[in-house]
Amino acid sequence: MPFEVWALVAGGFTVALGYGVVAPAIPQFALEFNVSAFAASAIVSAFALMRLVGAPLAGWIVGRFGERATYTTGLLVVAASTGAAAFAMNYPQFLVLRGLGGLGSAMFSVAATALLVEASPPQGRARVASINAASFLLGGLLGPVLGGIVASYGLRAPFIFYFFTLVAAAIVVTIALRSKHALPQRAPGSRVVGEEISLREALRMPTFRTLLFSAFSFGWTSFGVRVSLIPIFIAVVFSGDAPTAAWVLAAYAAGNALFIFPSGRWSDTIGRAPILITGFVLLAAAFAAFPFSGSLIIAMAVMVLAGVGSALANPGHQAVLADVMGKRRGGMVVSSYSMASDLGGVLGPLVAGAIVDFAGFGWAFGVTAGLLCAAALAWTATAKQTEALSRA
Repeated sequence: MPFEVWALVAGGFTVALGYGVVAPAIPQFALEFNVSAFAASAIVSAFALMRLVGAPLAGWIVGRFGERATYTTGLLVVAASTGAAAFAMNYPQFLVLRGLGGLGSAMFSVAATALLVEASPPQGRARVASINAASFLLGGLLGPVLGGIVASYGLRAPFIFYFFTLVAAAIVVTIALRSKHALPQRAPGSRVVGEEISLREALRMPTFRTLLFSAFSFGWTSFGVRVSLIPIFIAVVFSGDAPTAAWVLAAYAAGNALFIFPSGRWSDTIGRAPILITGFVLLAAAFAAFPFSGSLIIAMAVMVLAGVGSALANPGHQAVLADVMGKRRGGMVVSSYSMASDLGGVLGPLVAGAIVDFAGFGWAFGVTAGLLCAAALAWTATAKQTEALSRA
């Protein structure tokens, strides 16, 4: 793998580690301002909403100023807003600062994806994606453990810690990429490095349209329903507390960790579509079966299966995005992909939560499983185009 890939992976791990440290402290710190639980939760939603709203702006900034400048600036925006949040004196200040952090997060996320797409060798795009996903997974697992230690020094301490990790990530990536040379030109008649691919051109490709729908479905499930509905299900059905729900979610992470590396290799060798279809079918089966879990052990086993499906599906998304772009720049293309995933993460908890209130958990998880099946069918319909694009 190119050196640039490892630099970006190291930066991603640092970001994920710091976020894992600060995430548990965010709603607790908000409660220090004597606000309601809803207001405390809104801090998390404000960050996610600004990521979603800021993605088109991030895409424009990437196109105007370049990936590396956008990446570094985005990290520094999150660092400044997080460091300032540690000294927030009231709830409105904290809310605004976390919202600004979401905008910076959109900037460096879009830029990081674009940089990884550019640095990935054509024959190893899915493996690059799996390495990057594994770095975020490891950082996310270690972060809360370290966060417990950091939080012992007070609820403001995790924000200060995250500030320094973000600054460190910005320095690492800036130094590593400052002498980055242009990637080799491709064969005559093929797409040339440095060209711009427009969003309109990408949308004309059936594979890219399928990718957007697939990313939305994955975001709805993995970033939305999984983290919102499963803890509620554990509390209501099994009378489980937060640590019990954490063990069930950890089972998902375990399944993910077991297959995240081989899935990238399989996607590069067997093909994008077969691995993506298999991943979404496993996810659909797991989420359809979850509300019928008769015990916590069964619930954890089902979540392991869901984690395996997630590991098979996730790296393929970034690999297909790289296939679509083909070494060309395209900030709006990357930001549209990011928006699709974020939109699913925002709508998933809201819609599924409303379904639970009106019809119960079975219907909520059933709708999610249906969405995942639809994504699998979409990849089946565009399999030939997807495989042809990966070989272009």
